[in-house]
Amino acid sequence: MLDESGYNVVIFDNLSAGKREAALGKPLIQGDILDADVLRETLTKYDISAVMQFAASLSVADSVVDPKGYYQNNVVGTLSLLGAMVAESVDRLVFSSTAAIYGNPVKTPISEDHPKNPINSYGETKLTIERALQHYDRAYGLKSISLRYFNASGADPDGLLGENHEPETHLIPRALDAASGGPPLEIFGNDYDTPDGTCLRDYIHVTDLASAHVLALGCLEKGSDSTAYNLGNGKPYSVKEVVEVVSQVTNKMVPCVVSPQRSGDPAILFASSANIQRELNWTPRFNELTSIVETAWRWHLGKSGKTFVVKK
Repeated sequence: MLDESGYNVVIFDNLSAGKREAALGKPLIQGDILDADVLRETLTKYDISAVMQFAASLSVADSVVDPKGYYQNNVVGTLSLLGAMVAESVDRLVFSSTAAIYGNPVKTPISEDHPKNPINSYGETKLTIERALQHYDRAYGLKSISLRYFNASGADPDGLLGENHEPETHLIPRALDAASGGPPLEIFGNDYDTPDGTCLRDYIHVTDLASAHVLALGCLEKGSDSTAYNLGNGKPYSVKEVVEVVSQVTNKMVPCVVSPQRSGDPAILFASSANIQRELNWTPRFNELTSIVETAWRWHLGKSGKTFVVKK
């Protein structure tokens, strides 16, 4: 999407979770954001004018058992990047943040001014950087827009890219795998204070996330002040509802097993994205869960060479 908008893209990735083939032919520098010297060399060599920061550990469950690793990568690593940007006079950043900064909501839908009380170290590390960015703006003139993702999901509609984590932690691809003969889907908790006992989440398609990043970058280029926006569809779906939609799209049963609640998982998270819709004219294309799951199913089948059929 950045290509289509006229930007020259350079990717910097240590490939600990990313895939080399996902670069799709763009320049790929294999390096770690903890290495400030390599970061500075890259910023200079490619005459970088703006950065989008996606390099973070992102599993809530893992962050509960490995807070040290999360602070090292998400906080120390991002501060290394910010230091390199300041040193090389790169003063525009789009930062990948998260709904996890809010913790257990006191009101829904969640707006950007909602109290921020993370209940896991993943959310804490992202909030730490959001707060640091305010100081970097005042001290160094580094302007930033933080985009607070709710549940990123789906796959590229053209089938070029999709979720391919090892191990897979996200609900929709795990449900698709279970429907395709993989291990039963593990549902973490069916005793939450929600209508069906399972967590409620707001699912947003990766294409809509991408368009928001392009709009945010354009906004910074026009001299925008630093700010933050929620990115979600504003429609909560329970885990059981996701399973039902996956079953409908695939025309297959999704075998499930129920396990205890995971530490650090709020019962309900869904967004108000009114601010970015009003201020940046962002409009989600994929605002229904069925269309999101369909793109993920296409990607899933594409890896196995099967034909995609939707049950009507």
